[in-house]
Amino acid sequence: MKMLPGVGVFGTGSSARVLVPLLRAEGFTVEALWGKTEEEAKQLAEEMNITFYTSRTDDVLLHQDVDLVCINIPPPLTRQISVKALGIGKNVVCEKAATSVDAFRMVTASRYYPQLMSLVGNVLRFLPAFVRMKQLIAEHYVGAVMICDARVYSGSLLSPSYGWICDELMGGGGLHTMGTYIVDLLTHLTGQKAEKMLMGGGVCSTVTLNFNMPGAFVHEVMVVGSAGRLVARGADLYGQKNSATQEELLLRDSLAVGTGLPEQGPQDVPLLYLKGMVYMVQALRQSFQGQGDRRTWDHTPVSMAASFEDGLYMQSVVDAIKRSSRSGEWEAVEVLTEEPDANQNLCEALQRNNLSTWAELNSGESEGGPRRTPPPVLMYSSDW
Repeated sequence: MKMLPGVGVFGTGSSARVLVPLLRAEGFTVEALWGKTEEEAKQLAEEMNITFYTSRTDDVLLHQDVDLVCINIPPPLTRQISVKALGIGKNVVCEKAATSVDAFRMVTASRYYPQLMSLVGNVLRFLPAFVRMKQLIAEHYVGAVMICDARVYSGSLLSPSYGWICDELMGGGGLHTMGTYIVDLLTHLTGQKAEKMLMGGGVCSTVTLNFNMPGAFVHEVMVVGSAGRLVARGADLYGQKNSATQEELLLRDSLAVGTGLPEQGPQDVPLLYLKGMVYMVQALRQSFQGQGDRRTWDHTPVSMAASFEDGLYMQSVVDAIKRSSRSGEWEAVEVLTEEPDANQNLCEALQRNNLSTWAELNSGESEGGPRRTPPPVLMYSSDW
């Protein structure tokens, strides 16, 4: 019997807690676990019954039974581990990078080793509702695409203690955490890319992210065209032709999740993303099973997955949104094609500092003193 590749999991957070049992349910063997500290790795390894655990990156990457690496760690560490894993000859499925520079370096590594799997784990792409939506858009169910509207409402993403998610430079914040995957999803569905804070082909897209809404997690994506509209509410898909008086249910996702999963992971991960993880792991199993070698894989079952190239694009759009907010102008989406100057990040930090410097100078402005003109700032609600 041909074996599935052994898996090395990087991370001890909620995603890793969910991923390990999902991998095992599909027949994968989790051979190694990496944690930020030896204590964190040991705790989860004992909980999940994983024999080998470590806080040393190379111990996992050089493990002889690990052929697939799943990276679910804070964004600042993603590039370093994913690039090294590809260089050693491991297949990689990871989360998004922290910056465009990191994403570009990941793309460069993936181009050096095109035979290896290098995927960004946007699990939304694997949901049947979005698979079907993409098919229907291609079949002109909505006609010519005119408007995309996405809304995500959730409680706060912040944890009680300060961490990477609080820091923009470390890939934190709601725009980077969830906004990047919405950007990627809309481009995946429509085939149109954002150009100058507007999508190509005359498509207008609005993305609203609100993480101050306690209660039920809301996730809705709508595509409106000249002949009708499609809307995915959670994991279910609805559609309505312009000639119809009401919308119809096109696909209901009845997948039951939770069996065999630990309590902590599912509570921290929205149901929509849990389902997406299930479908992604199923696709990975289909991609690897039946292959003559544990490192070879079939592209077809994971054809809907986001590549490292897609990861660079989604990060580039988020960067353009941030630049637009600071400049008060519509900024072009610039996708890196070569390694930038090493001082670029320093220059951007100094530009951002201009805003705080102006505020400090004017906070103590004396009566009758000169009034300084503030730099232009765009107030936006993720409208791109």
